[in-house]
Amino acid sequence: METSEILKKVRKIEIKTRGLSNHLFAGEYHSAFKGRGMSFSEVREYQYGDDVRNIDWNVTARYNRPYIKVFEEERELTVIILVDVSGSTDFGTIENSKRDFITEIAACLSFSAISNNDKIGVIFFSDIIEKFIPPKKGRSHILRIIRELLTFKPKGKGTNPALALEYLTRVIKKRSTAFLISDFICGDFSSALRVACHKHDLMALNVYDPGDMTLPNVGLINLQDSETGKLIMVDTSSSKVREAFEKNAKKRMEKTAEIFKHLGVDCAEISDGEDYVKPLIKLFKSR
Repeated sequence: METSEILKKVRKIEIKTRGLSNHLFAGEYHSAFKGRGMSFSEVREYQYGDDVRNIDWNVTARYNRPYIKVFEEERELTVIILVDVSGSTDFGTIENSKRDFITEIAACLSFSAISNNDKIGVIFFSDIIEKFIPPKKGRSHILRIIRELLTFKPKGKGTNPALALEYLTRVIKKRSTAFLISDFICGDFSSALRVACHKHDLMALNVYDPGDMTLPNVGLINLQDSETGKLIMVDTSSSKVREAFEKNAKKRMEKTAEIFKHLGVDCAEISDGEDYVKPLIKLFKSR
């Protein structure tokens, strides 16, 4: 991809996602995610009903009447987006690939974060940790993230969310708000998820393509696994083959959803090419 084409694409994504984050997500994002704790604001005289545990004894002794410390919520957060860049995200049966779709969602979340004065960082993963962009603020930082998502060439092909979750737990010391975005065509990752969701406020976005769920009737075709490179000939005219494919795809989605439900992790399922605004707002409102 030429530099001019990349910049054009980055700008296009910025215009769309920044507008969405400003007009649709700003209020929902702000109310959905709480700060890490409370910070000291001021001292005022004690009033009936105040928590006696907040009495400032030094000021109370000085003025010979009770004063309390007033605290306010810390609004600034660190937001980490864990992005699946494995081979399966290059798949797409409509206009864009899952990876392009994930890039747009990540951009929208990023602009929502900076509109709330939060830091944003990204972990790229496949079956290895591909890249880590440390949390920072600012438009130029987000444009770098979008540019990286559009142009990054992963070394790995497989999908291993467990590695990304372990990396998040190890590298990000303070509690953060984290979004795990993947198609979750992978093995079990529940152990790493259990540890990560205890330390961080974690949500999952299961991004899938319609072609992940159904097989069209187009006769004999060669299918290639985008992660292993394995080729297989499939007779899509067989109703049994199509039914088995759909059954396995549904079972995989249900298993993934059950993992998140069991561990209390909020999750949204988003189909490539569909409006991702509604599922994201629904996710925010459910918190």
